[in-house]
Amino acid sequence: MLTASFRGNQASLACSVPIERFRAIATRRRSSSPTLSMKGGEPDSGEEEKAYVHYDHVLPSRYERWTTRESFQFMHNRPWQEVRDFYFSVINGRSSLSELFGAERSFVHDDTKIPEAYEESRVESLPEGNRSGRWERRTYKIVLSYHGGSFDGWQKQPGLNTVQGSIERSLGEFVDEKKAKLLKDKSLPVEGCALVAGRTDKGVTALGQVCSFYTWRKDVEPQHIELAVNTAAPMRLRAVSVSEVSRSFHPNFSAKWRRYLYIFPFNNGENGEPSEGTKENVDEISSKANSASRSKGFGNDIGDEDLQSLILSDKEDDFEGGNKQVSFEVSRVNRFLQHLEGKLLSYKMFARDTKASRNFGPPTECFLFHARAALARLKGTDHQEGRKVMCIELVANRFLRKMVRVLVATSIREAVAGSEEDVLMKLMDSTSRRATAPPAPPDGLCLVDVGYTDFNLKTCLIKGS
Repeated sequence: MLTASFRGNQASLACSVPIERFRAIATRRRSSSPTLSMKGGEPDSGEEEKAYVHYDHVLPSRYERWTTRESFQFMHNRPWQEVRDFYFSVINGRSSLSELFGAERSFVHDDTKIPEAYEESRVESLPEGNRSGRWERRTYKIVLSYHGGSFDGWQKQPGLNTVQGSIERSLGEFVDEKKAKLLKDKSLPVEGCALVAGRTDKGVTALGQVCSFYTWRKDVEPQHIELAVNTAAPMRLRAVSVSEVSRSFHPNFSAKWRRYLYIFPFNNGENGEPSEGTKENVDEISSKANSASRSKGFGNDIGDEDLQSLILSDKEDDFEGGNKQVSFEVSRVNRFLQHLEGKLLSYKMFARDTKASRNFGPPTECFLFHARAALARLKGTDHQEGRKVMCIELVANRFLRKMVRVLVATSIREAVAGSEEDVLMKLMDSTSRRATAPPAPPDGLCLVDVGYTDFNLKTCLIKGS
């Protein structure tokens, strides 16, 4: 079989792929019509010939699918600031997620107590006799909430304002003397070490993130840690609860499930209901989206793979060239997602930026307990009734990198195209990650909570069929 070698991001396509699944489009850039270079941010003038590769879908759909660039534009041309403001209100206790659905719902598991699997007291779990050395280590479980728009993601990185960096600096005062001396001898700052249930990207909010911290000091109490964390970044970072747990507790490996919520805001005039034959001028979409992608809060989270997949064609009539829609039904997205429930599946086509060792086999398999979408109202906006939004709730034993955001964007793209209801299942058999849409903006994503006991379907935010 003939193959075409892909010259883009090696993580997105590590090997050759069948040539009949792709179509190459060569475009020429001219000085009289400068185009935007996404990496440099400046118009690129001068003669340059480039060939870009589009994924040629073979799955049936009622309308022609968006290209990668069109999908990116549609997702970013949204009032995301209203979503960020809502999450900020939730973090500070002025709003709650249950307000989205117009009724109070009990959905968050009780994280103020030590999980059942670790309820045995620390003393009972220790060997008899003198308890010293490693048996004196005390481990604390910290439940955090933080505003994604205020940090550069979870993972600590030099020169960036990250959640992990703020947490570990605040825990420095509880480090035992032996470790503090070791850090000072190496000319390193005295900071604690926080393990986490799952790293979140820049812009992603968390309401029930779980991390742990251990120390050999005996004078540290949970309320001391809570006070230190709450003063690290007021209004942006808060310790929901702190409790002492067994030494065997690990926030990541001990977790049985994670729950994410994605809020997708509709523009004025959109309602998430079917609107036959609705189309929008591509020039208007392109100009708005290109401006949005470069504005603060939108383009900051775009990775190298996203940047390379944006500039697929310099044609200005991509939307107009085919029978492409720009409206979709939330109920259709809901039906797409329901096909994923209760199945152990490989989501490697919906992952991004993963290591080669995690691209095949069990490392890519996830089990979704719950996957639903529903219309809701975002309170606290200029609209009297609240802005219409689509909420997507996903609960799984684990998630791959950017998996939720790719699932959201792909579900919307396929709903607009009028694809069959099992399209997400069929996309899992693709040979290239370009078969799925680029990740949705991080602004709408929220890690709601992490569970260490069996998931209870009664606690779901979105219920029913």
